[in-house]
Amino acid sequence: MNPEFTIVVPVYNEEDNLKRVEKELSNYIKIASKKTQILFVNDGSKDKSQELIEQICASNSDFNYISFEKNYGLSAAISAGFQYTETEFVGYIDSDLQTDPNDFNLLLEHIDEFDLVTGVRANRKDSFVKNMSSTIANGIRRTFTHDGMDDTGCPLKVIKTSYAKKIPMFKGLHRFLPAMILLQKGKIKQIPVKHFPRIAGEAKYGLWNRLLGPLMDCFAYLWMKKKYINYSIEKKSS
Repeated sequence: MNPEFTIVVPVYNEEDNLKRVEKELSNYIKIASKKTQILFVNDGSKDKSQELIEQICASNSDFNYISFEKNYGLSAAISAGFQYTETEFVGYIDSDLQTDPNDFNLLLEHIDEFDLVTGVRANRKDSFVKNMSSTIANGIRRTFTHDGMDDTGCPLKVIKTSYAKKIPMFKGLHRFLPAMILLQKGKIKQIPVKHFPRIAGEAKYGLWNRLLGPLMDCFAYLWMKKKYINYSIEKKSS
């Protein structure tokens, strides 16, 4: 049976988490509701992440990777993962595993009816400052995009690959995935998922990334919305 679902895993200096990522995603593959494969995207890590990724992929046929020559950021890693995906559905999860891979099955229940299904982190296990800045940033983003989503930063999403491949890449992209699906006249849905504290490695985002950066990205989104070209192919030669 050919894979139907690819999980993109962006990685940046996560050597302390990758063995746990291998274990948890291997366990998920066994109970996944769709035949699943994993795609690591190494975003120019400077630690031993690439070495570990290659070891994982060498011993697991369901795991593959691509690697950047330098750090380009989370949005670039997600976008590259989408472009290298060949399955009907694509999802992504952060390599810190603050969300549960098993919850992909909750999202996949709705992906036939919707074009993007995203998690909403219930009972978030982050600091007060991180939670508050995220809440404010999400409120600002909703004002600009009108996407109705409560937690676009949740690193657990499933998208129909045909839609994911038509999302243009820009910095901050990962916060606007539902809005970019709406620009394609797609349908979106959010589902509550579990959330856990980070137990290894270091967070890559500070107050600027979570609050002030997203505000600037909103203006970039408005420009893109005005210029965005949405098309569909009616016929093609055989």
